[in-house]
Amino acid sequence: MDNVLEKQRSAHEDLERLEQAIVDEYMENPKTHRERLHNEHIVDNFLNRIAEKSAYLADLYEDKEGLRKSEMDALSGTNSEFTEFYERLKVIKEHHRKYPNEPVEPPEMEFIFLSQKKDESNFEELEKLFSGEESLGRYLDMNTIHTTYINLKGVKKLDYLQFLSEFDDFSTIYPKAIKNSDDYKSYLNNLYDYLYGFYRRAKPLYNLNELETRAREQFEENWRQGKVKGWEQVEAGDASLFCKACQKQFTKQTVYDAHLSGKKHIKAQKKLDESTGSSNSHTTTNGNINGGSSSNSQDDKRKAIAWKERLIESIADALKEVREETKANVERKQALTDRERILEQEQEEIEINDQESDDEDDEKIYNPLKLPLGWDGKPIPYWLYKLHGLGVEYPCEICGNYVYMGRKAFDKHFQEWRHAHGMRCLGIPNTRQFHEITKIEDAYALFEKQKKENLNEEAKIDTIEEFEDSEGNVYNKKIYEDLKRQGIL
Repeated sequence: MDNVLEKQRSAHEDLERLEQAIVDEYMENPKTHRERLHNEHIVDNFLNRIAEKSAYLADLYEDKEGLRKSEMDALSGTNSEFTEFYERLKVIKEHHRKYPNEPVEPPEMEFIFLSQKKDESNFEELEKLFSGEESLGRYLDMNTIHTTYINLKGVKKLDYLQFLSEFDDFSTIYPKAIKNSDDYKSYLNNLYDYLYGFYRRAKPLYNLNELETRAREQFEENWRQGKVKGWEQVEAGDASLFCKACQKQFTKQTVYDAHLSGKKHIKAQKKLDESTGSSNSHTTTNGNINGGSSSNSQDDKRKAIAWKERLIESIADALKEVREETKANVERKQALTDRERILEQEQEEIEINDQESDDEDDEKIYNPLKLPLGWDGKPIPYWLYKLHGLGVEYPCEICGNYVYMGRKAFDKHFQEWRHAHGMRCLGIPNTRQFHEITKIEDAYALFEKQKKENLNEEAKIDTIEEFEDSEGNVYNKKIYEDLKRQGIL
């Protein structure tokens, strides 16, 4: 039925079912990161539907056209108490007479279907939201943003690992001279779009609007006080010594006057005039720009850039843990060989398949000796455990005091990424001579010994080789070359 009261009742029912569906999702216990993220996206979808349905219900209660009031009057009339009731009953009977065998699906079946439909196709849709480098929201993938940053003129050149640590430090690595350029504005927009999109995909239940509101309040207050980081000189400096075209504050009048005839200033001033649309606007000798509207427009542009920077800083701060994990992952991958990267990808696929197997046995395995698990998921035999010496611990100080169980794992780890990274941090080459060395002090001692031996060997070369002159006299290499250089031989 399409009357207003029935629409309101149906909307209330949908809201209750959506709330119950959210509760059912939270009652589940996801075992993997992928399942947890999938549940969060489902809940986010339910919350959006609740917001839409609530807005629709509010419009019905507002009753701008008066339809609800007329229906209420018709149902509560004293002269025709059952007239409206029988009219609606007649409509229902007529509908069932025309469609006697029409199947009816209960409304709750939609949510039961959604809770049960969690096969591989659903996870494939989730994986399409992320790149391979992002690993379902575990890490950031800012390689494209880093390339754009490198192409900016005048910025501090950083490698990818440094960029991950400092990309939101707008007062240090970004000179003020480029902050009015179109390239920088485009870079800021791309950086903000990526961080915002990543947060919406990786943490769909986080309220980014609340974060933006808090950042806006703090920014407006700091901007009025001239305390926005990176823009203090623009707000609090001497206006007569500030060049709006170059976005640079000068401390002396003579230096300021000298820079007015420079090519960079002339080019920047011409670009500023074109952007403001004022062909008559030019810089005077005291540094003021003619035209108050042009000055206000320029201030608004600077404020917009400063606000976008502040917003990026807020989102980057909220992603602090993900940034740290991303840096650790990038650093770890740099120490891997191509073969180790392929093996790692294969291992990750095996782990995902094992964790999400439908036949997974949830019963607790009896393992009082805490033996390692075999290929079948059960503890290996104790005799095999003793044979391979898996109960013997081998700590390695170079690997950050990581403990390896068993001789085989210990011997193998010297060529793996963790030990290679530790040797690189010590500044020592990870060669065969350092095999079995686990103490940092021992590694340094052996490295110094090798350097001394190499020096001694170079000195011995000059004394071991012998040369004979035409008269049969024998000399070592050094003496022979000295005599020959002097013309004695």
